Amino acid sequence: MNDQSASLKRPLIVGIGGTTRAGSSCERLVAAVLAAAAELGADTRLFDGAALAALPHYAPDHPGRTPGQLALVDAVRQADGMVIGSPSYHGGVSGLVKNAVDLLDDLRMDARTYLDGRAVGLVVVAAGWQAGGVTLTGLRGTIHALRGWPTPLGISVNNMAQKPFDADGMLVDADILTQVKAQAVQLMRFARPAA
Repeated sequence: MNDQSASLKRPLIVGIGGTTRAGSSCERLVAAVLAAAAELGADTRLFDGAALAALPHYAPDHPGRTPGQLALVDAVRQADGMVIGSPSYHGGVSGLVKNAVDLLDDLRMDARTYLDGRAVGLVVVAAGWQAGGVTLTGLRGTIHALRGWPTPLGISVNNMAQKPFDADGMLVDADILTQVKAQAVQLMRFARPAA
């Protein structure tokens, strides 16, 4: 690939997030950031709650991988940026999301180790402000440990105080929509197509 074709490549932004409940607020917010990135010219791929729930527990001593695990790792390997969303369960990242993130250890021997060189937007949904802030901070630490670049803007939504979606699942909270669009802009600004 020459320099000109590399500069024309659409960045790939991969989203990971959700719960075992289809259409959860967390899953919808990750999808909203991906949709905003797509409007800015990105290709996107979402690994939603159902996809994450189908992944077996990460076991580093068992290198065999299921098709779902291979698909996730390969998508992240190709990604120029990511969005990771988690509900806050007791002030921490959900096991479902943490299991998927742990699987990214399979990228440790890649030329771009782990999430090196990738911007990562973070989204947290909680039933309170404190839980959301603590979980967002913990998720930022995890992304730093994986050599990723958390976007300056992390989104934390308090489902008890905010109602981001209408009955049809449309994002209607103007403040959250502004944050979603801002995070997509940051992802696109930092996304670098892989060589």
